[in-house]
Amino acid sequence: MPANIKQPGSANARMLAVYGKGGMGKSFFTTNLVAKLALLGNRVLQLGCDPKHDSCNALFGGVSLPTLGDTWRGFKDAGQEEALQVSDVVFRTQIMGGRADVYGCELGGPEVGRGCGGRGITFGFDTLEKFGMSQWALDYVVMDFLGDVVCGGFATPLARSLAEEVIIVVGNDRQSLYAANNIARAAQYFVSMGGHSRLLGVVVNRDDGSDVAARFAAQVGLPVLARIPLSRKIREMADACQLAVSDPEFDGLFEHLASMIVERRTPEVTAVRPLEYKEFLRVFGAEEPDIVPDGASADELFGARERSIGASEKQVAPHVENNNMDLATRRVVGRLLKELGLYVTSADNDGKKGMTVTIDGNITACFGNEQELDSKLAILAALRKSGESFSHVDLRRPAAPVYR
Repeated sequence: MPANIKQPGSANARMLAVYGKGGMGKSFFTTNLVAKLALLGNRVLQLGCDPKHDSCNALFGGVSLPTLGDTWRGFKDAGQEEALQVSDVVFRTQIMGGRADVYGCELGGPEVGRGCGGRGITFGFDTLEKFGMSQWALDYVVMDFLGDVVCGGFATPLARSLAEEVIIVVGNDRQSLYAANNIARAAQYFVSMGGHSRLLGVVVNRDDGSDVAARFAAQVGLPVLARIPLSRKIREMADACQLAVSDPEFDGLFEHLASMIVERRTPEVTAVRPLEYKEFLRVFGAEEPDIVPDGASADELFGARERSIGASEKQVAPHVENNNMDLATRRVVGRLLKELGLYVTSADNDGKKGMTVTIDGNITACFGNEQELDSKLAILAALRKSGESFSHVDLRRPAAPVYR
Protein backbone atom coordinates (compact mmCIF):
# COMPACT_ATOMS: atom_id res chain seq x y z
CA MET A 1 0.00 0.00 0.00
CA PRO A 2 1.52 3.40 -0.90
CA ALA A 3 2.49 5.72 1.91
CA ASN A 4 0.10 8.51 2.82
CA ILE A 5 2.42 11.46 2.16
CA LYS A 6 1.49 14.40 4.36
CA GLN A 7 1.59 17.87 2.89
CA PRO A 8 3.33 20.85 4.52
CA GLY A 9 0.94 22.64 6.85
CA SER A 10 -1.16 19.54 7.52
CA ALA A 11 -1.98 18.30 11.02
CA ASN A 12 0.90 17.24 13.24
CA ALA A 13 1.82 13.59 13.62
CA ARG A 14 -0.06 11.60 16.23
CA MET A 15 2.30 11.03 19.14
CA LEU A 16 2.00 7.63 20.83
CA ALA A 17 4.05 6.69 23.90
CA VAL A 18 4.59 3.05 24.88
CA TYR A 19 5.50 2.59 28.54
CA GLY A 20 6.16 -0.45 30.69
CA LYS A 21 8.55 -2.20 33.02
CA GLY A 22 12.03 -2.92 31.68
CA GLY A 23 12.26 -6.32 30.01
CA MET A 24 8.50 -6.58 29.51
CA GLY A 25 8.69 -6.42 25.72
CA LYS A 26 8.06 -2.71 25.06
CA SER A 27 10.54 -2.57 22.20
CA PHE A 28 9.16 -5.80 20.71
CA PHE A 29 5.64 -4.39 20.86
CA THR A 30 6.62 -0.91 19.64
CA THR A 31 8.63 -2.23 16.72
CA ASN A 32 5.85 -4.47 15.43
CA LEU A 33 3.19 -1.79 15.92
CA VAL A 34 5.37 0.68 13.97
CA ALA A 35 5.92 -1.90 11.24
CA LYS A 36 2.18 -2.55 10.94
CA LEU A 37 1.30 1.14 10.89
CA ALA A 38 3.83 1.61 8.07
CA LEU A 39 2.50 -1.40 6.16
CA LEU A 40 -0.97 0.18 6.38
CA GLY A 41 0.36 3.16 4.43
CA ASN A 42 1.49 5.54 7.17
CA ARG A 43 4.73 7.47 7.55
CA VAL A 44 6.06 6.47 10.97
CA LEU A 45 9.06 7.34 13.14
CA GLN A 46 10.06 5.05 16.01
CA LEU A 47 11.77 6.98 18.78
CA GLY A 48 13.81 4.89 21.22
CA CYS A 49 13.79 6.64 24.60
CA ASP A 50 15.77 4.18 26.70
CA PRO A 51 19.48 4.66 27.54
CA LYS A 52 20.27 1.09 26.41
CA HIS A 53 19.23 2.23 22.87
CA ASP A 54 18.07 -1.07 21.38
CA SER A 55 14.51 -0.08 20.49
CA CYS A 56 14.94 0.11 16.71
CA ASN A 57 17.24 -2.89 16.21
CA ALA A 58 14.62 -5.22 14.71
CA LEU A 59 13.37 -2.55 12.29
CA PHE A 60 16.91 -2.09 11.00
CA GLY A 61 17.74 -5.78 10.68
CA GLY A 62 19.84 -5.94 13.84
CA VAL A 63 21.74 -2.67 13.28
CA SER A 64 22.24 -0.65 16.47
CA LEU A 65 21.64 2.96 15.48
CA PRO A 66 24.08 5.68 16.51
CA THR A 67 22.40 7.54 19.36
CA LEU A 68 21.56 11.21 19.31
CA GLY A 69 23.45 11.72 22.58
CA ASP A 70 26.65 10.02 21.44
CA THR A 71 26.56 11.72 18.05
CA TRP A 72 26.05 15.15 19.59
CA ARG A 73 28.92 14.57 22.02
CA GLY A 74 31.18 13.63 19.10
CA PHE A 75 30.32 16.87 17.31
CA LYS A 76 30.77 18.83 20.55
CA ASP A 77 34.20 17.33 21.24
CA ALA A 78 35.20 18.41 17.73
CA GLY A 79 33.84 21.92 18.38
CA GLN A 80 31.20 21.49 15.66
CA GLU A 81 27.88 21.27 17.55
CA GLU A 82 26.25 23.66 15.11
CA ALA A 83 27.09 21.33 12.20
CA LEU A 84 24.89 18.52 13.54
CA GLN A 85 22.19 17.64 10.98
CA VAL A 86 18.98 15.67 11.33
CA SER A 87 20.42 13.04 8.98
CA ASP A 88 23.10 12.34 11.60
CA VAL A 89 20.52 11.14 14.14
CA VAL A 90 17.36 10.06 12.27
CA PHE A 91 17.62 7.08 9.89
CA ARG A 92 15.43 5.37 7.27
CA THR A 93 15.07 1.73 6.27
CA GLN A 94 12.76 -0.56 4.31
CA ILE A 95 10.95 -3.45 5.96
CA MET A 96 9.28 -6.66 4.82
CA GLY A 97 11.16 -6.89 1.53
CA GLY A 98 10.69 -3.24 0.60
CA ARG A 99 6.93 -3.10 1.25
CA ALA A 100 7.25 0.00 3.47
CA ASP A 101 9.72 2.62 4.68
CA VAL A 102 10.12 3.45 8.37
CA TYR A 103 12.21 5.98 10.26
CA GLY A 104 14.12 5.40 13.47
CA CYS A 105 15.99 7.42 16.08
CA GLU A 106 17.63 6.39 19.36
CA LEU A 107 17.98 9.18 21.91
CA GLY A 108 20.40 7.14 24.01
CA GLY A 109 21.83 8.41 27.27
CA PRO A 110 25.04 8.93 29.23
CA GLU A 111 27.71 6.30 29.73
CA VAL A 112 26.87 3.86 32.51
CA GLY A 113 27.20 5.51 35.93
CA ARG A 114 28.24 8.87 34.48
CA GLY A 115 25.07 10.91 34.16
CA CYS A 116 21.31 11.26 34.43
CA GLY A 117 19.41 9.18 31.86
CA GLY A 118 16.30 11.32 32.22
CA ARG A 119 18.24 14.48 31.42
CA GLY A 120 19.54 12.78 28.27
CA ILE A 121 15.96 12.07 27.19
CA THR A 122 14.94 15.69 27.79
CA PHE A 123 17.98 16.92 25.84
CA GLY A 124 17.11 14.55 22.98
CA PHE A 125 13.57 15.89 22.69
CA ASP A 126 14.81 19.48 22.79
CA THR A 127 17.27 18.72 19.98
CA LEU A 128 14.64 17.05 17.77
CA GLU A 129 12.29 19.98 18.38
CA LYS A 130 15.05 22.32 17.17
CA PHE A 131 15.18 20.22 14.00
CA GLY A 132 11.43 20.89 13.57
CA MET A 133 10.04 17.48 14.56
CA SER A 134 6.56 18.90 15.18
CA GLN A 135 6.41 19.99 11.52
CA TRP A 136 7.74 16.83 9.89
CA ALA A 137 5.40 15.22 7.35
CA LEU A 138 4.77 12.15 9.49
CA ASP A 139 1.57 10.38 10.43
CA TYR A 140 2.86 8.84 13.68
CA VAL A 141 5.75 9.18 16.10
CA VAL A 142 5.81 6.15 18.40
CA MET A 143 7.99 6.54 21.49
CA ASP A 144 9.42 3.55 23.34
CA PHE A 145 9.85 4.54 27.00
CA LEU A 146 11.27 2.88 30.08
CA GLY A 147 8.54 2.94 32.71
CA ASP A 148 9.91 1.54 35.96
CA VAL A 149 12.04 4.49 37.05
CA VAL A 150 11.21 7.57 39.11
CA CYS A 151 13.41 10.03 37.21
CA GLY A 152 11.27 12.87 35.87
CA GLY A 153 13.02 12.93 32.49
CA PHE A 154 11.36 9.67 31.51
CA ALA A 155 7.97 11.33 32.05
CA THR A 156 8.77 14.01 29.44
CA PRO A 157 5.97 12.97 27.01
CA LEU A 158 3.46 13.21 29.86
CA ALA A 159 4.88 16.34 31.50
CA ARG A 160 4.99 18.25 28.21
CA SER A 161 1.87 16.61 26.74
CA LEU A 162 4.04 15.46 23.83
CA ALA A 163 2.23 12.12 23.81
CA GLU A 164 -1.36 12.33 22.63
CA GLU A 165 -1.97 8.72 23.65
CA VAL A 166 -0.23 6.28 25.97
CA ILE A 167 -0.18 2.48 25.86
CA ILE A 168 1.18 0.46 28.80
CA VAL A 169 2.75 -2.94 28.10
CA VAL A 170 2.31 -5.40 30.96
CA GLY A 171 2.47 -9.08 31.79
CA ASN A 172 0.52 -11.13 34.32
CA ASP A 173 3.23 -10.61 36.94
CA ARG A 174 3.23 -8.31 39.94
CA GLN A 175 6.31 -6.28 39.01
CA SER A 176 5.09 -5.19 35.58
CA LEU A 177 1.64 -4.37 36.96
CA TYR A 178 3.17 -2.39 39.82
CA ALA A 179 5.05 -0.33 37.21
CA ALA A 180 1.81 0.07 35.22
CA ASN A 181 0.02 1.36 38.32
CA ASN A 182 2.75 3.96 38.83
CA ILE A 183 2.61 4.99 35.15
CA ALA A 184 -1.17 5.44 35.44
CA ARG A 185 -0.62 7.53 38.57
CA ALA A 186 1.93 9.72 36.78
CA ALA A 187 -0.40 10.18 33.81
CA GLN A 188 -3.26 11.23 36.08
CA TYR A 189 -0.99 13.64 37.94
CA PHE A 190 0.00 15.47 34.77
CA VAL A 191 -3.63 15.56 33.63
CA SER A 192 -4.52 17.20 36.93
CA MET A 193 -1.81 19.78 36.21
CA GLY A 194 -3.40 20.63 32.85
CA GLY A 195 -1.76 18.00 30.64
CA HIS A 196 -3.51 16.40 27.68
CA SER A 197 -1.94 12.95 27.38
CA ARG A 198 -4.52 10.20 27.74
CA LEU A 199 -4.19 6.51 28.49
CA LEU A 200 -5.49 4.21 25.74
CA GLY A 201 -5.16 0.99 27.73
CA VAL A 202 -2.86 -1.93 28.40
CA VAL A 203 -1.37 -4.59 26.14
CA VAL A 204 -0.70 -7.95 27.78
CA ASN A 205 2.55 -9.35 26.40
CA ARG A 206 3.57 -13.01 26.76
CA ASP A 207 0.02 -13.74 27.89
CA ASP A 208 -0.16 -17.03 29.81
CA GLY A 209 -3.94 -16.97 30.10
CA SER A 210 -4.04 -16.34 33.86
CA ASP A 211 -6.02 -13.06 33.43
CA VAL A 212 -4.22 -11.32 36.31
CA ALA A 213 -3.47 -8.28 34.14
CA ALA A 214 -7.10 -8.16 32.99
CA ARG A 215 -8.31 -8.07 36.61
CA PHE A 216 -5.86 -5.29 37.39
CA ALA A 217 -6.86 -3.28 34.30
CA ALA A 218 -10.57 -3.59 35.12
CA GLN A 219 -10.02 -2.21 38.63
CA VAL A 220 -7.89 0.69 37.36
CA GLY A 221 -10.40 1.50 34.61
CA LEU A 222 -8.29 0.66 31.56
CA PRO A 223 -9.23 -1.63 28.66
CA VAL A 224 -7.06 -4.51 27.50
CA LEU A 225 -6.23 -3.51 23.92
CA ALA A 226 -4.51 -6.75 22.92
CA ARG A 227 -3.23 -10.02 24.32
CA ILE A 228 0.02 -11.15 22.75
CA PRO A 229 0.42 -14.91 23.31
CA LEU A 230 3.43 -16.47 24.93
CA SER A 231 5.34 -18.04 22.02
CA ARG A 232 8.80 -19.55 21.97
CA LYS A 233 8.97 -19.13 18.20
CA ILE A 234 8.22 -15.41 18.38
CA ARG A 235 10.63 -14.92 21.29
CA GLU A 236 13.40 -16.49 19.23
CA MET A 237 12.48 -14.27 16.27
CA ALA A 238 12.61 -11.19 18.50
CA ASP A 239 15.99 -12.26 19.89
CA ALA A 240 17.22 -12.58 16.28
CA CYS A 241 15.97 -9.03 15.50
CA GLN A 242 13.19 -10.28 13.21
CA LEU A 243 9.71 -8.76 12.98
CA ALA A 244 6.87 -10.80 14.46
CA VAL A 245 4.48 -9.44 11.81
CA SER A 246 6.11 -11.83 9.33
CA ASP A 247 4.19 -14.57 11.19
CA PRO A 248 0.54 -14.76 10.00
CA GLU A 249 -0.98 -15.08 13.49
CA PHE A 250 0.96 -12.14 14.92
CA ASP A 251 0.48 -10.11 11.74
CA GLY A 252 -3.28 -10.38 12.20
CA LEU A 253 -3.03 -9.44 15.87
CA PHE A 254 -0.98 -6.30 15.19
CA GLU A 255 -3.09 -5.36 12.17
CA HIS A 256 -6.22 -5.45 14.33
CA LEU A 257 -4.66 -3.20 16.97
CA ALA A 258 -3.07 -0.83 14.46
CA SER A 259 -6.38 -0.48 12.60
CA MET A 260 -8.17 0.37 15.86
CA ILE A 261 -5.59 3.08 16.57
CA VAL A 262 -5.69 4.50 13.03
CA GLU A 263 -9.50 4.59 13.02
CA ARG A 264 -9.68 5.77 16.65
CA ARG A 265 -11.81 2.77 17.63
CA THR A 266 -10.03 1.91 20.87
CA PRO A 267 -12.45 1.57 23.83
CA GLU A 268 -13.30 4.83 25.58
CA VAL A 269 -11.46 5.44 28.84
CA THR A 270 -13.67 7.48 31.14
CA ALA A 271 -12.05 7.35 34.58
CA VAL A 272 -8.65 5.98 35.56
CA ARG A 273 -8.11 5.18 39.23
CA PRO A 274 -4.62 3.95 40.16
CA LEU A 275 -4.71 1.48 43.04
CA GLU A 276 -3.43 2.09 46.53
CA TYR A 277 -0.91 -0.48 47.71
CA LYS A 278 -3.37 -2.54 49.75
CA GLU A 279 -5.79 -2.62 46.79
CA PHE A 280 -2.96 -3.58 44.47
CA LEU A 281 -1.98 -6.54 46.64
CA ARG A 282 -5.56 -7.82 46.59
CA VAL A 283 -5.31 -8.27 42.81
CA PHE A 284 -2.94 -11.11 43.64
CA GLY A 285 -4.93 -12.40 46.60
CA ALA A 286 -2.49 -10.90 49.10
CA GLU A 287 -2.97 -8.66 52.12
CA GLU A 288 -0.49 -6.33 53.77
CA PRO A 289 -0.31 -7.18 57.50
CA ASP A 290 -1.50 -4.31 59.68
CA ILE A 291 1.62 -4.26 61.84
CA VAL A 292 4.72 -2.13 62.32
CA PRO A 293 7.94 -4.21 62.36
CA ASP A 294 10.19 -3.99 65.42
CA GLY A 295 12.91 -1.38 65.05
CA ALA A 296 16.55 -2.44 65.22
CA SER A 297 18.45 -0.86 68.13
CA ALA A 298 21.88 0.71 67.75
CA ASP A 299 23.26 -1.74 70.33
CA GLU A 300 22.31 -4.82 68.34
CA LEU A 301 23.53 -3.33 65.06
CA PHE A 302 26.93 -2.42 66.50
CA GLY A 303 27.14 -5.71 68.38
CA ALA A 304 30.37 -6.00 70.32
CA ARG A 305 32.12 -3.30 68.31
CA GLU A 306 33.18 -0.13 70.08
CA ARG A 307 31.11 2.82 68.98
CA SER A 308 32.74 6.10 67.97
CA ILE A 309 30.49 9.09 67.66
CA GLY A 310 31.13 10.57 64.21
CA ALA A 311 29.83 13.53 62.31
CA SER A 312 27.00 11.51 60.79
CA GLU A 313 25.51 10.86 64.26
CA LYS A 314 26.10 14.35 65.57
CA GLN A 315 24.36 15.91 62.60
CA VAL A 316 21.01 14.16 62.97
CA ALA A 317 19.40 17.59 63.12
CA PRO A 318 20.51 19.93 60.33
CA HIS A 319 22.52 23.01 61.28
CA VAL A 320 22.46 25.89 58.83
CA GLU A 321 23.22 29.57 58.89
CA ASN A 322 19.51 30.40 58.64
CA ASN A 323 18.01 28.47 61.54
CA ASN A 324 14.53 30.01 61.18
CA MET A 325 13.43 27.42 58.63
CA ASP A 326 9.85 26.42 58.00
CA LEU A 327 8.96 22.76 58.52
CA ALA A 328 9.03 21.85 54.80
CA THR A 329 12.54 23.28 54.31
CA ARG A 330 13.75 21.53 57.47
CA ARG A 331 12.48 18.21 56.12
CA VAL A 332 14.30 18.72 52.80
CA VAL A 333 17.51 19.71 54.57
CA GLY A 334 17.26 16.62 56.75
CA ARG A 335 16.80 14.29 53.78
CA LEU A 336 19.72 15.86 51.92
CA LEU A 337 21.96 15.08 54.88
CA LYS A 338 20.64 11.62 55.74
CA GLU A 339 20.14 10.24 52.23
CA LEU A 340 22.80 12.01 50.15
CA GLY A 341 25.31 13.09 52.78
CA LEU A 342 25.00 16.72 51.67
CA TYR A 343 25.53 19.44 54.29
CA VAL A 344 23.30 22.50 53.84
CA THR A 345 24.99 25.76 54.87
CA SER A 346 22.08 28.11 54.19
CA ALA A 347 18.40 27.86 53.30
CA ASP A 348 15.70 30.23 52.18
CA ASN A 349 12.04 29.97 51.21
CA ASP A 350 10.48 32.94 49.43
CA GLY A 351 7.27 33.50 47.53
CA LYS A 352 8.93 33.73 44.10
CA LYS A 353 11.35 30.81 43.82
CA GLY A 354 10.16 28.82 46.79
CA MET A 355 12.70 26.70 48.62
CA THR A 356 16.39 27.31 47.83
CA VAL A 357 19.35 25.82 49.71
CA THR A 358 23.12 26.19 49.53
CA ILE A 359 25.01 22.90 49.78
CA ASP A 360 28.55 22.74 51.16
CA GLY A 361 28.79 26.49 50.63
CA ASN A 362 29.20 26.32 46.85
CA ILE A 363 26.16 24.66 45.23
CA THR A 364 22.78 26.37 45.03
CA ALA A 365 19.78 24.06 44.61
CA CYS A 366 16.30 25.44 43.95
CA PHE A 367 13.65 22.90 45.03
CA GLY A 368 10.58 25.16 44.84
CA ASN A 369 8.47 22.93 47.08
CA GLU A 370 8.29 19.41 48.49
CA GLN A 371 6.30 17.97 45.57
CA GLU A 372 8.08 15.15 43.68
CA LEU A 373 10.89 15.36 46.23
CA ASP A 374 12.00 11.76 45.55
CA SER A 375 12.56 12.64 41.88
CA LYS A 376 14.40 15.85 42.77
CA LEU A 377 16.74 14.04 45.15
CA ALA A 378 17.33 11.30 42.55
CA ILE A 379 18.33 13.90 39.93
CA LEU A 380 20.67 15.63 42.38
CA ALA A 381 22.25 12.28 43.32
CA ALA A 382 22.73 11.38 39.64
CA LEU A 383 24.40 14.71 38.91
CA ARG A 384 26.87 14.19 41.74
CA LYS A 385 27.70 10.67 40.56
CA SER A 386 28.13 11.82 36.96
CA GLY A 387 31.27 13.76 37.82
CA GLU A 388 29.97 16.83 35.98
CA SER A 389 30.81 20.14 37.67
CA PHE A 390 27.93 22.47 38.51
CA SER A 391 27.23 25.28 40.93
CA HIS A 392 23.50 25.83 40.38
CA VAL A 393 20.67 23.38 39.77
CA ASP A 394 16.97 24.20 39.28
CA LEU A 395 14.80 21.23 40.27
CA ARG A 396 11.42 22.94 40.29
CA ARG A 397 10.42 20.96 37.19
CA PRO A 398 11.89 17.47 37.64
CA ALA A 399 10.90 16.53 34.08
CA ALA A 400 13.25 19.23 32.79
CA PRO A 401 15.96 20.02 35.36
CA VAL A 402 18.45 22.78 34.57
CA TYR A 403 21.98 23.04 35.89
CA ARG A 404 25.12 25.00 35.13
